[in-house]
Amino acid sequence: MKIKDIFAVGLIFSFLNMNILPAFAIDETKKQTKEQIQKQKMLQHRVKRNKKYSDDYKYEYVNLDFWKSFNDENLNNYITLAIKNNYDLKIATLNVDEFYQATKIQLANELPQAGLAFSPAYAKAFGANADWMLSFPMVINYEADIFLKNRDKTRSSKKMYEGSKFDERAAYISIVSAVGAVYFNIVKLNDMVATQEEIVNLRKQIYDIMLISNREGLVSTSDTVKANKSYIAGSSQLIEYKKERAKLLNKLAVLIGDTPENIDNYKFSKLSDITYTKKIPTEIPSEIIVNRPDYLKSEKMLEKSGIDIRVAKKEFLPSINLSGLAMFMSQAGGGGLFNTRNGLYALAAAAMLPVFTGGQRIANLKMKKVQYDKMLENYHKTNLTAIQEVNDALTTVQRDSEKLSEHKKQLKLETEDFSFTQQRYDAGIISKLDLVQMKENLLTVNQMVVNTTADCYVDYISLYKATGSKI
Repeated sequence: MKIKDIFAVGLIFSFLNMNILPAFAIDETKKQTKEQIQKQKMLQHRVKRNKKYSDDYKYEYVNLDFWKSFNDENLNNYITLAIKNNYDLKIATLNVDEFYQATKIQLANELPQAGLAFSPAYAKAFGANADWMLSFPMVINYEADIFLKNRDKTRSSKKMYEGSKFDERAAYISIVSAVGAVYFNIVKLNDMVATQEEIVNLRKQIYDIMLISNREGLVSTSDTVKANKSYIAGSSQLIEYKKERAKLLNKLAVLIGDTPENIDNYKFSKLSDITYTKKIPTEIPSEIIVNRPDYLKSEKMLEKSGIDIRVAKKEFLPSINLSGLAMFMSQAGGGGLFNTRNGLYALAAAAMLPVFTGGQRIANLKMKKVQYDKMLENYHKTNLTAIQEVNDALTTVQRDSEKLSEHKKQLKLETEDFSFTQQRYDAGIISKLDLVQMKENLLTVNQMVVNTTADCYVDYISLYKATGSKI
């Protein structure tokens, strides 16, 4: 090969490592238009991409049968809206896609890498005339994975991908649980507000009666002041209920991916019309606990840490690389380019063994072992936490159910007592003040029943979440 040919080969390889980017002055108006076009293309791509996937698995995540057991179409509607529109859930799904692509990137490292280029060159060597040269070089590189180091790296990346799917499942369970809890608290507050308005009206009547009686000298000023304080306290409590309801409505809007401007159009059932028909278990089998998404993810992360240790050990082994070069090169006007006379071929192999890295590989191996120990401890902690959450949820369901039963008994007695009071008032035995006070007591006990009933439904949701939706 002539000197100028050798010089041209070096110049060609230098071109392979260069990025040549044109620079233009772009009109700002055109730039904005292009950005809008690009945004539209991205949205179109997203629509096309989403058509490739089915959302059925998301409904399996949340176990719709549990939510249907409340026999409330409004609740089911909000659950469906959250599954479709909640932005945290969309992010969780995109995270899964991100880890999937990361796994594909790592898998690409197990395959040969090839590059093809077209390279014109203008060369001049000492003692020769300058001339144009054309070449088509193709370079192939492959790391022979005889120790399966890259294969293990792909397995490690795949464990991260599998763990992200459990994160996605956990996110869906968490979000729909939040939707259910917020929904029942709003339903409860709707009843509480309506009842509190009646209580405030009754306390206003009591205060008016006390005020008239005080003027006639029948009751003391102290009792009148107490009646006024009770009326003001009831009004303040009513304002608090309305404030909490407004905040929960805003929260529900965010959970279902809607704007709070539409909260006035939301529909809710009455608490008395909601009935949970599915039987709540008194004990949870261990098979359900070990299938919680956080438990399964901790297993995957433990497996990943074990693989990472194996990879760290293989870093002490040599890397074997195979490289190939095929290139057709010819001077301008020098005849056919693609022939054996103008071809250059090369095949090389190299084994690389790091001899001294300042202790980096040893420290990396020790770090991976420490990370494995951390994952093992986290695995045990997740197991205990799962058991605790399930037991706490079961205990809360049991105790609140017992409390609801007692409150219902109290409400029944209070209703009977008020009925007798109404009869005595109709007979002229007691005053209107006594009747109004007894009705207030009845409404207060009714609020207790409403509050405890809603708490029981929220307890069911807590058990649903603690079992990973498997009840």
